[in-house]
This record gives sequence, structure tokens and C-alpha cells, in this order.
Amino acid sequence: MAGDCASSGTPAPPILPPPSSVSVRLPVPAHKPPRITAFANQKGGVGKTTSAINLAAALAQSRRVLLIDLDPQGNASTGLGIPRHERGAGSYAALAGGQSLAALTRPTMLDKLTILPADPDLAGAEVELAATERREHRLADALAVPDMAGFDDIFIDCPPSLGLLTLNALVAADSVLVPLQCEFFALEGVSQITRTIDRVARSLNPRLALEGILLTMFDRRNNLSELVAADVRAFFGAKVFATVIPRNIRLSEAPSHGLPIALYDPRSPGTAAYEALAVEFLARRKMAR
Repeated sequence: MAGDCASSGTPAPPILPPPSSVSVRLPVPAHKPPRITAFANQKGGVGKTTSAINLAAALAQSRRVLLIDLDPQGNASTGLGIPRHERGAGSYAALAGGQSLAALTRPTMLDKLTILPADPDLAGAEVELAATERREHRLADALAVPDMAGFDDIFIDCPPSLGLLTLNALVAADSVLVPLQCEFFALEGVSQITRTIDRVARSLNPRLALEGILLTMFDRRNNLSELVAADVRAFFGAKVFATVIPRNIRLSEAPSHGLPIALYDPRSPGTAAYEALAVEFLARRKMAR
């Protein structure tokens, strides 16, 4: 090695003392802040919560993920094995302030997936928070703490409406993933949520962007699914994920057992779809840098 350095004209590297005689403090690399994604669509029944749970679970194979249940129905909490009577303080307490997020989060059956469950008081949050200071920024303020640095991704499952809870999610988020059921009326809903994203980006959160549109409940036996998918891709182009989530009975069953599809039925088409979505999701992030 030394001969190579000499022949090339490059000075030989300095010889350091043995490690036992040197005290060196290496710089600790700064952890990038987590990327925050809101799952939003004001139309219910489009696979929003199912997608939040199962994409989070797929990513949690290699990344640390926090899922925030901001829907008063609490379906994301139930779908990850936390029944209503066991939740205690959760996302409403985070919005109201006074408790740290770290004290409110709960572990799940996946080591790298953590959840902030919806608590019973969340149902009245829109009325109770309406007169509070910085009402649109309550969630953003709660997330702006060092405790969140340990996560790679934060997902927010929004209620099926465009009220104050969803607005808090959009103000806190870096991007919005819009699940879209492959049916005719769903097209009307997606145009409304994209307009809302644009308005929030202009007035409250300039970094907010559309992460992508995810086609869900896709049935290849149904011509309407193909037509809706073609229309959405023609209008939104590359913003539509190539991965589609099929209509699958096992996906519908998994939440009643408190499990993501990957644990409930690892061999189901739903599992394969969300694993493919996780790969595409990370690839898009890498390309966007």
C-alpha cells in the first residue's frame, strides 16, 4: 500500500496511534427529519385507512414509522389491534397540548411501527379547537419536537371530511397521498381534495405537495375500473401510482382481527400489492431528492 502511494506521488497517510491511546469523538450524523404524509380524501370508503395501515406496515420492515390516527372513528387504531376501550389519551390529547407525543404513542405488533391512537375526545375536537389560538397548526406544533427525529416516516390517517382535523394534517404534512376507489363518483372527490391541497399550500403550508394518487379496490373483471383508472392516469399523469390495490376479501377481513394484511395473510394479493406500493413509494422519494 505504501509503495503504491509513493509511486503515484501521493503522500502516505499518517500513522495514527493505537486506539487505546487516543480519545476520539466522532461526529454523530444528524438524523433527517421524518417525512410526513397525510392520507386524505373527503369521500369515505375509498381505502384510505386500509392504505395507511398497510403501507405503514410494509415500510416498517426496514423503516421506523409512526401512524397518527386523526379520524374520530378510530379505524386505524382498531386495525392495528387497539380497541376503543383500551386507547386512553391519544391524538386529541396531542392536539389539545399538555402531553408529549412520546408519552401518547403506543407500540404495535411490528417492532418499527408505532401508533398514536384516536381517543374518544377526538369526536368533539373540531368544535372545541375552533376558538383556540393557532387552531390549524396544533398538530404541526405537536410534531415539531425532538422526539419525532427517531422516525423515518410519519403517516396521518385523516377523517373523510375537509374540516379542521384534516386541515391540521395538511398544515403538518409534507405531502398528501390520495386513495381513489375505482368508481365514477370517486372522480368528483379527487378534484376537490386536490384543490384543497393547492389552497393550503398557498396560504398555510407552502411545502405541501401531492404525493400521489393511489387506485384502490381495482377489479379487473369490471370495465368501469379500467375506465376510471385510464381517466385518472390521463388527467394526473405520473402523479398516479403504477401500483394498484385490488379488491380483495382478505384486505377487508384483516382489520377485524387487528392485523395488517402482511400478518393476517402474507400470501394474499393485498399483501403483494402493498409491498409493491412500498417499493414504488420509496423509489419516488429517492427520485424526488
